[in-house]
Amino acid sequence: MEPGGSGGRGSGGSSSGKGKKDTSEYIYVSDAKDLLDRVGEKVYEEKVKNGDAKKYIEALKGNLNTANGRSSETASSIETCTLVKEYYERVNGDGKRHPCRKDAKNEDVNRFSDTLGGQCTYNRIKDSQQGDNKVGACAPYRRLHLCDYNLESIDTTSTTHKLLLEVCMAAKYEGNSINTHYTQHQRTNEDSASQLCTVLARSFADIGDIVRGKDLYLGYDNKEKEQRKKLEQKLKEIFKEIHKDVMKTNGAQERYIDDAKGGDFFQLREDWWTANRETVWKALICHAPKEANYFIKT
Repeated sequence: MEPGGSGGRGSGGSSSGKGKKDTSEYIYVSDAKDLLDRVGEKVYEEKVKNGDAKKYIEALKGNLNTANGRSSETASSIETCTLVKEYYERVNGDGKRHPCRKDAKNEDVNRFSDTLGGQCTYNRIKDSQQGDNKVGACAPYRRLHLCDYNLESIDTTSTTHKLLLEVCMAAKYEGNSINTHYTQHQRTNEDSASQLCTVLARSFADIGDIVRGKDLYLGYDNKEKEQRKKLEQKLKEIFKEIHKDVMKTNGAQERYIDDAKGGDFFQLREDWWTANRETVWKALICHAPKEANYFIKT
């Protein structure tokens, strides 16, 4: 299962004492996936099994086989990686919908290059204080070229199934890009603090932020800023269509009635991410090496 937290950030630690549940099992995880499975199980219990979202989870949960135009009888595979690959090969014959952008020379972008410098200025990070470039969050090099280009050209009449497949396609190639470029980055930057699994988890969080309408990164130039706006508008239009469908679900009217007023559909998007994040995580780690470790400091 995937990392914990609304946007995908995992956490671990231990606590002891009377009345407190012992969480020391996080210390003894065997590898990254073991840790993330355990954290993910807790998130599932809190946000789905025991939360309000459980009432609508089935209505929002996407099906990759359905999105691929296959019924249960003709389904080719239940493996996320295989289904995303099959879809990509069908829709990307001319290469124009590849999730990862190319540079001016039509070459793969180096995800960890400092060519663009640190993106910490107020006009590039949402909610930063205007005119003050000395404080606030910075966008890491990895974030400057997130592989989500395909999301900008989704059909706005997409269903929850099609949206999931497109998000998984972005996640799969984001994971592949991170695995390729970060491994090279580590070879020449031995002081790099983050492990591969940590970087993947952060990209997972970024994808979650975009889907939920919570992305803080505005873009590194005017063209990129317009692309960010275009993507957000696309997602609003898609969730508008999903909103129409889910409102037919018993009890959904009360939960999502206010979403339509602002046109942002924040609650719906939050619940959609909760329903589908596990599948997106599986797509993200399609190319991740099994030996990728996540070290826990005690």
